Amino acid sequence: MATVKLTNVKKVYGKDTVAVQDFNLDIADKEFIVFVGPSGCGKSTTLRMIAGLEDISAGTVEIDGVVVNDLQPRDRDIAMVFQNYALYPHLTVFENMAFSLRLKKVPQDVVYEKVTQAAEILGITEYLMRKPRALSGGQRQRVAIGRAMVRDSKVFLMDEPLSNLDAKLRNQMRAEIILLRQKIDTTFIYVTHDQTEAMTLGDRIVIMKDGFVQQVGTPTEVFDMPDNLFVAEFIGAPKMNTFKTQLVYEDGKYYVTPYGAKIEVTGAKAEMLKARGITSREIVLGIRPEHFVLSSEGDSAAIPCKITVNEMMGSELHLHGVEENGDKLIVRIPTISLTDEQRSSLTFGSYIYVTCEGKVMHFFDPETEKNLLT
Repeated sequence: MATVKLTNVKKVYGKDTVAVQDFNLDIADKEFIVFVGPSGCGKSTTLRMIAGLEDISAGTVEIDGVVVNDLQPRDRDIAMVFQNYALYPHLTVFENMAFSLRLKKVPQDVVYEKVTQAAEILGITEYLMRKPRALSGGQRQRVAIGRAMVRDSKVFLMDEPLSNLDAKLRNQMRAEIILLRQKIDTTFIYVTHDQTEAMTLGDRIVIMKDGFVQQVGTPTEVFDMPDNLFVAEFIGAPKMNTFKTQLVYEDGKYYVTPYGAKIEVTGAKAEMLKARGITSREIVLGIRPEHFVLSSEGDSAAIPCKITVNEMMGSELHLHGVEENGDKLIVRIPTISLTDEQRSSLTFGSYIYVTCEGKVMHFFDPETEKNLLT
């Protein structure tokens, strides 16, 4: 088990192509950290610098208090699981899992014990004598994880290990990684572009964009209080609705006025605005699709919206709509809360009226895109 510390880490390709810029992070012993962001944001490059597969242009990486910048990957006491499994096709599952141990000339009885124990944890004991070509994608990924497990390394690195699996297998393997983490209890650093994986797996999430860290926090923190507009729109599916509007302060109360509606800001959000001395100003308002509720035409707090797409998701409807001036909204409505009459009325071309509670709103500066409350 080990701590990992990255201090001012930077990666530059060539003369001026910056892939990672000023990355700082302290990872606690036995913590599960997830790097998440869109393609090209620098998350895999950062992982590969920790592993020693990429040179570090500036800054330091420490594992268990030791600077490892100049150490070879084999000397860093890390294990890594790749996206493409990287199994030897001519070796059996047992031989693939035992490969690194045999390179180290570990006694055969210890090899057998470690491999069979890992196989039992991963549920692949019955496949130990098979070749990789006889396994499904999920089974191959378990073998790749098992090969890393037997090394008893200080840090466990995973680079998009589920991205090659179909949706059903991805959900299953995600649950298995959660169980695996509880069983082997080591330090995990996990890279993904899937924010659902990040939210369900990580103790903390590192959200990246264009080589820069945008926010570090628990899943609850980045969902409830995103630092900026990018994080707000990246975390959550469907993404947060955002639109420019006015924040109005009058008679000691705050209101927002999107599309002619007037919705009062209540609860902790109103208290935070007041504590920061914020008064009337232009803002970017953020409202998550699941925080809208259906209202009626006569409600002064209701936003009118014309339905363009109705996606039936089973337990909920995803209603895509266009406001009168052309701005788009997405609304998530639980189907259990709808009457038959309401369901039949939510069709293409029909109008709905939606509103929300003031306590679930998010407020961003239009110029800096920073959250006004963080």
